[in-house]
Amino acid sequence: MEASRNYAITNAHIVPVTAEPFDGTLVITEGTIAAMGPDVQVPEAHEVIDADGGWVLPGLIDAHVHLGVHEQGEGWAGADFNESTDPVTAAARALDAINPTELGFDDAVSSGVTTVNVNPGSANPIGGLTVAIKTFGAVVDDMVLRSPSGLKAALGENPKRVYGDQKKTPSTRLGVALTVRKAFSEAREWAAKPAEERGTDLVSEALAKVLNREIPWRQHCHRTDDIATAIRIADEFGYELVLDHGTEAYKLADRIAERGIPVLYGPMMVSRSKVEVRERSPRAPGLLANAGVKVSIITDHPVVPIDFLIHQAALAVREGMDPQQALRAVTIHPAEVLGVSDRVGSLEPNKDADVVLWSGDPLDTRNRPLATWVSGRQVYTYDAAAGEGTVAARW
Repeated sequence: MEASRNYAITNAHIVPVTAEPFDGTLVITEGTIAAMGPDVQVPEAHEVIDADGGWVLPGLIDAHVHLGVHEQGEGWAGADFNESTDPVTAAARALDAINPTELGFDDAVSSGVTTVNVNPGSANPIGGLTVAIKTFGAVVDDMVLRSPSGLKAALGENPKRVYGDQKKTPSTRLGVALTVRKAFSEAREWAAKPAEERGTDLVSEALAKVLNREIPWRQHCHRTDDIATAIRIADEFGYELVLDHGTEAYKLADRIAERGIPVLYGPMMVSRSKVEVRERSPRAPGLLANAGVKVSIITDHPVVPIDFLIHQAALAVREGMDPQQALRAVTIHPAEVLGVSDRVGSLEPNKDADVVLWSGDPLDTRNRPLATWVSGRQVYTYDAAAGEGTVAARW
């Protein structure tokens, strides 16, 4: 472990995200942001890091990844994201399949990503419970920010294909919607019973968390017809809806904004590999934001490697998104969707010291992270002379 958890980053251009940028100092004490401002004094026993005009931002957040459950370079051995033997696996937990030593975690901290939401895959109409975690640690339980942070579900081509190939329901869009409605109806009946009569039903227990609005329903959907179905079913059962991917959401932007439904847009830097993503557009995040939708940008790692999260935000800016909205789309907006904005997503006193020092504006892809802190621990350092970075040991 490192000798010090107390730092003062001086001579920095500080971008809090939720407040106006300023030039000054940010102080990290015992894992949290202790102070920041243009005239902050460096406390005793704090290691001073001269930013030399570099930019300091909160750690980036990716609200939709399969990091640690779909391991890179491991083939089938590391593919633990789809339990595609049953259309309804609501009680399955992504937490139970995360390998925190997977290479993608090093890629995350070296590219300034300090929080992710790990999802099950989209093979099933109802896939399982998601978890929000930090990207640095040796044991996943020590990395958890919120568990569960949502319940993953999927509409459209993926569940159709998986169960159609098995010659079982669901093999059509109407079958997928039927499967979801049946599961919610059964969970509602289970929850309405006196506690002593319910018995153990892990699936209904997980779905009841959604019905009680304890966690959001994380709906994988791309096309406008599937987005409309997602909204329709949410209206029927009264739960909190989040649209994951939302490839064609910009076509329904006003309707989505009116209902206050967040959209996690992406992945953006992919080919039009299937019918559902033919209408994907790098203009979409800007169009959604301009309509008043709370937009987050996601990689769907490993579909787009997690180190390209900020590049997708930069692409959205090139295609018309306001730069401030783009930064919010990879910081405070996903933090709010995940229910962890009290701890991460912006630079504020008393929040977790998940902090990244950049060589300049991160939306200029020529710039890079020079240092990353997770919960006050410096976990990544870039050596300009050597032209390479180092990730701290996890043990």
